[in-house]
Amino acid sequence: MKPSTKDQTKGKLHELKGQVKEEAGNISRNVSMEHQGRAEKVTGKVQKTAGKAEKKTEK
Repeated sequence: MKPSTKDQTKGKLHELKGQVKEEAGNISRNVSMEHQGRAEKVTGKVQKTAGKAEKKTEK
């Protein structure tokens, strides 16, 4: 598996984990967990985008 594909996969995983954390924080009214989830979602989006950009430069 190419590094760019790994970055995209890991980025999507971080997005999903962040979404779950954010929802769990929202349901339990835990503001800290909600913020951690948002941060992890953003991190995942950045990593996924970096993987896409890297894939385009490989061609």
